[in-house]
Amino acid sequence: MYDFIIIGAGSAGCVLAHRLSEDPDARVLLLEAGPRDWHPFIHMPAGLSRLVKLKSVNWNYDTEPQPHLNGRRLWWPRGRVLGGSSSINAMCYIRGLPDDYDEWSALGAQGWSWREVLPYFRRSEGNSRGSDALHGGDGPLKVSDLRHVNSLSSAFIEAAQQAGQPRNDDFNGPRQDGAGFYQVTQKDGTRCSTAVAYLDPARSRPNLEIATGARVQRIVLEGGRAVGVEVMHGRQQRLLRAQREVLLCGGAINSPQLLMLSGIGPADHLREYGIAVAVDLPQVGGNLQDHLDICTLQHSTQPVSYDRASELKTAFDYYLRGRRGPGSSNIAEAGGFLRSRLAGDARADIQLHFVPAMLDDHGRHRLAGDGYTLHACFLRPRSRGTIGLASADPCAPARIQPNYLSDPEGFDLAMMVECAKVSREIFAQPAFDPYRGAPIFPARSDLSDRELADFVRAKAETVYHPVGSCRMGRDDASVVDPQLHVRGVDGLRVVDASVMPRLIGGNTNAPTTMIAERAADLILGRKPL
Repeated sequence: MYDFIIIGAGSAGCVLAHRLSEDPDARVLLLEAGPRDWHPFIHMPAGLSRLVKLKSVNWNYDTEPQPHLNGRRLWWPRGRVLGGSSSINAMCYIRGLPDDYDEWSALGAQGWSWREVLPYFRRSEGNSRGSDALHGGDGPLKVSDLRHVNSLSSAFIEAAQQAGQPRNDDFNGPRQDGAGFYQVTQKDGTRCSTAVAYLDPARSRPNLEIATGARVQRIVLEGGRAVGVEVMHGRQQRLLRAQREVLLCGGAINSPQLLMLSGIGPADHLREYGIAVAVDLPQVGGNLQDHLDICTLQHSTQPVSYDRASELKTAFDYYLRGRRGPGSSNIAEAGGFLRSRLAGDARADIQLHFVPAMLDDHGRHRLAGDGYTLHACFLRPRSRGTIGLASADPCAPARIQPNYLSDPEGFDLAMMVECAKVSREIFAQPAFDPYRGAPIFPARSDLSDRELADFVRAKAETVYHPVGSCRMGRDDASVVDPQLHVRGVDGLRVVDASVMPRLIGGNTNAPTTMIAERAADLILGRKPL
């Protein structure tokens, strides 16, 4: 018997485990399907390129065929390890804009406006630059400037300025737009996942139990209340009970899937798979949103990229030099935010991630030679997708249907063409003259808008920001209320990126950490910061 059972030790679950176990009278169990975060390539930042191939720490999901992307199935990597996706991501620390959170509040997520969430960002953040009105300086999640940057990344920032973008050294500062180096979730040149930031300091607490290799089969309901979970731990199936609350932190894919496997979701869909309906909640799995991304690749005439770097040599150099050198790079070292000519309001609508290497198919397809890549994504997509069941078997992956580029007006596709055009414009600037070789993707630099649309359909991929499938709000279209309770069920909350009503303008890891920080106060009945 536990007070709290947390399902999923990812970006949110580790935060909850730390905050809830601060109360010595609360017995907390944290369940994680994956292994411990022992692998050295998790902790060496540049090791993320190797993690792509490491199936033991990755759910390795694939979407349904995408009708507007030439029928392709897109690969969706998600962390399956202590720390979740914060243990395998590119570590970019981005919060989005105040208007993003005020929009959440206007959509029914009362209590989640910018004024109300900023204190939780500041509580979580331990920025190496120190604290100020917008930043925390002593929080658990360490945020730092990169120790090593490639000369190509500096060329990108100069080229973006030549293309008319301002220099920005703090994307989480008073303004977001401009180009610069990302701050990263690192401490002393090592990855600072939420497992490192929140779980490691709490491991020795006698009231916190952490179980890895524990896959939850379903949430147990009795009399309209969540009272525990059924879990496979090794080869043993166990029933574990929670006196106070069950807290679901599985993320935008696994959280709606587990709700449906537990009888909470669209009734007709559940009956299709022989699952008894406990709560007919039609919006479970709906409202799925993600940032679609297009990569422009160019050959480099100079051998300065990371393409030929030996992983073992990089690791040896990294540890020999005290966690410095290329091994401390997050690979996506520089980037930016800008407003396109199609922007609907004052917020940036395109985000850039520059990589001083050739990145095709998430790095799974290695290309010969040296080159560089510019990711560009549309930050405010109108298309909406769904997470559904493909089977009643808890071990079967969910059906992921993002419905990319499906908005009836075709605005998402028009914006992806803009993303490709912006990338092409930046690569054409004088700063790249010393490096510029032949174009790779697209193979020509003079494509028309129609040809660029074909390029997007053939090559666009996720940039790893799925959210919204357990939407927070106060109306019938929501899955959880603003206190994150699942509608129609007592003792059950969802705490992860799936509760976001709408995508924020940027990377989603920092906002997920903030959600869990604020959720801990809600769960414990503390006065808001």
